[in-house]
Amino acid sequence: IHGPATVGPFFVSRSGTKRKETNMQNKSIIIKFDFSVEQTVGQITKITGFVKAKYLIPIIDILDLKANPRSSKTGPVTTAIQKSIETDPDLFPFKTKGILLASSRYKRLERNRVRIMPDDFEIEGILDGGHNTLAIGLYILRRAMLFADTAFPKGEKTWDRFKELWHENRGTIDLYLDEVRDDPSLDELGFYVPVELLVPRDAEDFGCVEIFKNNLFEICEARNNNVELNISAKANQKGFFNDIKSLMEKRNPVLCSRIEWKTNDGGDIKAQDLIALAWIPLTLITPVKDEAGKVIEPVAANKIYSAKGSCLKQFEKLMASPDVTVQAGTDYKRTLKNTEVSSAFKIAVELPELYDYIYENFPALYNAANGKYGRINEVKKLNENRREKKTPFSDKGIDIVSPEGYIVPLVYGLQALMVNKSVNGHNEIVWLQPPMEFLQNNLGKIVKSYSGIISMGDYDPQKIGKNAQSYNQALSDFKLAIAGLI
Repeated sequence: IHGPATVGPFFVSRSGTKRKETNMQNKSIIIKFDFSVEQTVGQITKITGFVKAKYLIPIIDILDLKANPRSSKTGPVTTAIQKSIETDPDLFPFKTKGILLASSRYKRLERNRVRIMPDDFEIEGILDGGHNTLAIGLYILRRAMLFADTAFPKGEKTWDRFKELWHENRGTIDLYLDEVRDDPSLDELGFYVPVELLVPRDAEDFGCVEIFKNNLFEICEARNNNVELNISAKANQKGFFNDIKSLMEKRNPVLCSRIEWKTNDGGDIKAQDLIALAWIPLTLITPVKDEAGKVIEPVAANKIYSAKGSCLKQFEKLMASPDVTVQAGTDYKRTLKNTEVSSAFKIAVELPELYDYIYENFPALYNAANGKYGRINEVKKLNENRREKKTPFSDKGIDIVSPEGYIVPLVYGLQALMVNKSVNGHNEIVWLQPPMEFLQNNLGKIVKSYSGIISMGDYDPQKIGKNAQSYNQALSDFKLAIAGLI
């Protein structure tokens, strides 16, 4: 068996029954609990019980991990979960935290069933237990494909890749379920999974639902504290990356797809790498205050190299400012309202291209300024036995790679080309002149002046990258180039 025969919107199971294909737009999911209990505190009700693995299939069909601060991927955790299921399924429900779900709309049905209709998939759905869901989903999919004599693909699988495989083989899963109904001895999906469902105490009470939605992020954060929820995950979940991500998607969709906006979603470039660069224009915005009225300070220039985590932490504070974002609706997501910050993001998404231009051309320009770049020990170490030499963001092949500590101060120097000015009645951060054209005409002169910083720093990239003087020198060199003085 390699899949069901399809007839219009229906497929035919082995028993000959026509069954409608899973409608992925249908938000309604029925959860069948065993041994369930219900508890209510304040405005939130928790329904807890065991759910047989086979009854998780509708949950996997419709829900994703958008509401979870992290995505999930295969690895030692998912392997251990599947091993536990295989070796001792009766103990499995007592060895795992299971899955935490949330839905602002729901209906109690007979026979311990609850119908949930998530209203906002960005904050409702699977709040915790993404690795459990992935492991169990893969276990179900593997069993169904094995039954149908279909090869199961090898290699690591992210949540997104798993969902692709799941939908591609959804008919096979139903055929497998038909068989186990006819022959219970084949049923390997009867093991229990602990499931917690959070719902508003009164789904008809708008105020109750609003409080429920507002509390979901704190619940997510607390439930994920077994592996400390990092700042990037929290910032993404609150919507702080949305605008810069959207701008990057428009400008450079390939690069955008390589950025790990959400933890474990598979990107090879960390979001904090871009956020650190974003502080170059963000430093120029009019000062804003936090909820307590305290001014949020911009990060020091050298932290863009030496403390990207601090850059991200300060970015979260900035974006949480009531001067910068407002609550989008009844949930915890926030929407950008500050035009200066928005304009700084437009500049920030250009910086990776400018970074790579400087990175690629720096060695030759350093040599042209009477330097011997290839003889620098740190450069030798970085390049010896290195098979692939590429620029950090565009992944372009180059002849020689450079220590980041040499490059970041020069990228920071681009701030000299930025200004905060009134545009159509409101302030924006804008370029004084096209930056790429400026670099093409002036970078050689700037590198010649800046190269003295490298020798003064004993050619140590760490010293150069962490020293505030490196950034002051680069900024000064850019200003001199703008004025035509070098």
